[in-house]
Amino acid sequence: MRGGGDRGSATVWATGAAAAVCVLLAGVLALGHAVGVRHRAGGAADLAALAAADSALEGEREACGRALRAAAANGARLARCTVHGEVSDVTVHVRAAGLLGVLPPAEVRSRAGPADVAGLTSPAGPAAPAGPP
Repeated sequence: MRGGGDRGSATVWATGAAAAVCVLLAGVLALGHAVGVRHRAGGAADLAALAAADSALEGEREACGRALRAAAANGARLARCTVHGEVSDVTVHVRAAGLLGVLPPAEVRSRAGPADVAGLTSPAGPAAPAGPP
């Protein structure tokens, strides 16, 4: 009978392939979680900026207080808040949960205010009104 030097090698290769698939899947899941954290930060920043702009005429302290509460209600930490006239500019941080918490937090900046204020219109200009001319 000949020696079976390769006997059982398929098991080793299959185990290695399964481990590689698991590592790849973990990487994809981590990337998906990071993207989700970034989107959550964007939503929290937008809502905080809208909350601040809504109360901008009451003063920066009141406006930023509302932005702080809006950010906290959405799982974010308000890092910066400024109000100039009716325009608010906020930055929020959201940290990933679990093992990804060791990564730096997602940081998103958002501005809100009336559309006719300089600097808030799109490069193409304000949107055309809906309906017949």
